[in-house]
Amino acid sequence: MDKLWAPWRIEYIRAPKEKGCVFCTKSEPGDDRDNLVLFRGENSFILMNLYPYSNGHLMIAPYQHTSETTNLSRTTNTEIMTLVNQSMEILKTTMNAEGFNFGANLGKAAGAGIEEHLHYHVVPRWTGDTNFMPVLGHAKVMVEGLQETWDILIPHYNKLQESV
Repeated sequence: MDKLWAPWRIEYIRAPKEKGCVFCTKSEPGDDRDNLVLFRGENSFILMNLYPYSNGHLMIAPYQHTSETTNLSRTTNTEIMTLVNQSMEILKTTMNAEGFNFGANLGKAAGAGIEEHLHYHVVPRWTGDTNFMPVLGHAKVMVEGLQETWDILIPHYNKLQESV
């Protein structure tokens, strides 16, 4: 059996949990840069992952507080998938992403860290982007800070906002 080691995730596991739902809190208007929110659609929003697997790791969540995809309207599901596609294009353009991991962990048994509020992950990938650091050094190499990545991405999401 192969093992997938992700020791950098222990920071998230051990961190004190915010009161209430993080996605409901972040969906409220506020300081988008501090909250890492990139885009607010009609039914869903895009934010950067505070504990990313790679630079540019995004999450797309509906405003509706639900853990079930079947509770979302067709309009909301369509908007989410449109934002996923647009986000992948933005990450290809801004970060030269060569591929993506995309999906959702639905329920605790499937590995959902925040199971009460449905959200999708878009994780950009590059050929050869895995290395020995997480396994041997118990460290994840992030080549750019979260705020700096937000600064690079936000002009592209502002253009999306203007076209909606």
